[in-house]
Amino acid sequence: MTHASAPTAAPAPEILPLGLDGVLVRFALRFEARANRAARALSAALEAAPLPGQVECVSALASVLVRFDRMTTTRAAIEAALSERLHNIQSAPNRLDRIWHIPASFGGENGPQLAPVAQIAGLGEGALVDQLCATPLDVLAIGFAPGQPYLGLLPENWEMPRLSALTPEVPAGAIVTAIRQIVLFANASPTGWRWLGRCAFRPFQLRADNPVPLRAGDGVRFTPVDHSALSAIEATGDPMGGARLERTS
Repeated sequence: MTHASAPTAAPAPEILPLGLDGVLVRFALRFEARANRAARALSAALEAAPLPGQVECVSALASVLVRFDRMTTTRAAIEAALSERLHNIQSAPNRLDRIWHIPASFGGENGPQLAPVAQIAGLGEGALVDQLCATPLDVLAIGFAPGQPYLGLLPENWEMPRLSALTPEVPAGAIVTAIRQIVLFANASPTGWRWLGRCAFRPFQLRADNPVPLRAGDGVRFTPVDHSALSAIEATGDPMGGARLERTS
């Protein structure tokens, strides 16, 4: 007779000093879905009810940075308050309250590295785009550039490394992939990720009332359109790029 092994408990998060006015709460040393949910839950809790002296909190893929005002509190006080808060935190729910539907064009001049990505993933180009657009993606973190989202996770056949050399530049709106994730570029930039497609949605909109429309925990679904449809969307000049926000609650 065999017995199922008990599930492995998640390791306790680490509370680490970072710079003169920062504390890092680290849930894992690398990306894990469980750690990402915990980081998003802590960040949401700290935004809803800030700690005394808290200046800023920012969630990453597996950690949360908390900055504090050294004139009104101490590192020891922040660390103690974080430790207490962590006892009561619940992982972020899998249910999404906001899902963004974003038109995007793939391949050709809009995604010149689509073919080699499809080959690595073991699919035809059309099948690869279909798989991407059918996959529910979450905003795992915002970072690298203002408003720029890391999206995931893709199926296991998307487990592919970064390029060995940088692509000198991809445009704003470029959709790139590596390590089962998607990044939607906020600005033109060099990248070591593989360029699949492009959209007219801008994740950072300087002059908008809300410059960063996406937030960690949102859902993203890409809707495939052809090059002419994307050009027509771009011609409107709307930085939302035809994106539609679905609210589920």
